[in-house]
Amino acid sequence: MNALTEDRFLNGRIVARQPKEGFRSGLDAVMLAAAVPANPDDDVLELGCGVGIASLCLAARCVDVSITGLDVLAELVGLAEANARENGMEQRLSFVSGDALASPAVLRHDYDHVFTNPPFHDDSGRKSPEFGRRLALADEGKLEQWLSAGLKRVRSQGTFTAILRADRLPEAMRQLQGHGVTLFPLWPRSADPAKRLIVQVRKGARTPLALLPGLVLHDGDGRYTPAADAVLRAGGSLALGSRRL
Repeated sequence: MNALTEDRFLNGRIVARQPKEGFRSGLDAVMLAAAVPANPDDDVLELGCGVGIASLCLAARCVDVSITGLDVLAELVGLAEANARENGMEQRLSFVSGDALASPAVLRHDYDHVFTNPPFHDDSGRKSPEFGRRLALADEGKLEQWLSAGLKRVRSQGTFTAILRADRLPEAMRQLQGHGVTLFPLWPRSADPAKRLIVQVRKGARTPLALLPGLVLHDGDGRYTPAADAVLRAGGSLALGSRRL
């Protein structure tokens, strides 16, 4: 295991250790967690949980939900368990080692919500020499399989939420069409094209595709906008379930 850093999220409400080198969770994980429309007593699954930061952020906002995280790297699962204990959330969060594309038998049931930050970079460019980072980022042509695996674990009328690179949207829509899909762009600045996109499906819904205004992350001076700050620091919800901020 690489050296670890201790990082704080949601204005210090969450303290988590993660590897100093390789893939590191940050803004994407917080935004993803904010988009999950969990209610009290819901059962939630995160695919590709890493060290558990998105699950921890969701648990901080939704105090009465049960969350299970799945990751293929056992050492990250161990860190996720330690992070849950450090934040006093071990009674509501559990983590399992296994392949998101072939879920362990213990996870093969329906969940109210499934969410994921899947690998969404293709393999045509330079590959990271660090195995964990390469595994977390490069999809090896399996993005649609990730989305299919997540959707399969969602109960009827439950939600599946993913954060993706914006230019992978056509592939995502091939897999997710036929359900009620909501798209929520994350704009770096108001005049910049979106680099990330939150995609949420309500399984079995027949509502038309909805493209929401999304969220501008930075003002012209580089500081977070008040709307972004409300999520990243105050732990606010993006409320995609109601199709509005």
